[in-house]
Amino acid sequence: MANTHGSFIWYELLTSDPDAAGRFYADLLGWTTGSHDSTPGYTVFSRDEAGIGGMMRAPEGVRPCWLGYVGVDDVDAAAAAFAEAGGAVHMPPRDLPGVGRIAMVADPQGAPLYLMRGASDRSSTAFSPDAVGHCAWNELSAASLDAAVEFHASHFGWQRGEVMPMGPAGGYQLMLHEGTAFGAIMPRQVEAMPPMWTYYFRVAAIGEAERRARQAGAAILHGPVEVPGGDHIVIATDPQGALFALVGKPG
Repeated sequence: MANTHGSFIWYELLTSDPDAAGRFYADLLGWTTGSHDSTPGYTVFSRDEAGIGGMMRAPEGVRPCWLGYVGVDDVDAAAAAFAEAGGAVHMPPRDLPGVGRIAMVADPQGAPLYLMRGASDRSSTAFSPDAVGHCAWNELSAASLDAAVEFHASHFGWQRGEVMPMGPAGGYQLMLHEGTAFGAIMPRQVEAMPPMWTYYFRVAAIGEAERRARQAGAAILHGPVEVPGGDHIVIATDPQGALFALVGKPG
């Protein structure tokens, strides 16, 4: 794996209806879908032949959701370190032939993600902030902001960037990896919601994307609204109920 420790390298949708979800995201984000030779039932999302993420049917009792994969140097060591620091290991490290080694973990506040050491020596471009159809931002809503920042910084080598004030809601803590902002950690805005990651996918024109998402059955929760830097965002749930977000220029 060419990506350095602490990089987001893949995104995965667990859904109740893979066929319908595949059509929804293909139309909205210009993704193509294909099967994975070594993983039956697993769909791969691509944009211009670059892999963005995957999709599989959610296990019984699991709500549709998006999960991120963070690349690490040693999956076993990273998973053990999560557990030792108060996190959880939901799926112990395992090898996926031809893919790499992965584990599903959660931080001490319960926000889940995957750890991965890819088998390929090619770099992942699934996270590419300026590329349409790729993930452009990774945002964690935490029950305790400082605790979440310290935990993830210690395990992934992330650094604190600028803090953007959110009024009574607290601060929006930008996070850096190797000096570049890739996402943020913020206090959760609804007490009843569990800590979770939200992934923002870039579109060419946010207004058009919002209209297409709504017409296809998505529920718009927030936006379109401008954010610092001139981009606009939309936060929504797809027709099966998975939380996702869009970011792009107005239009």
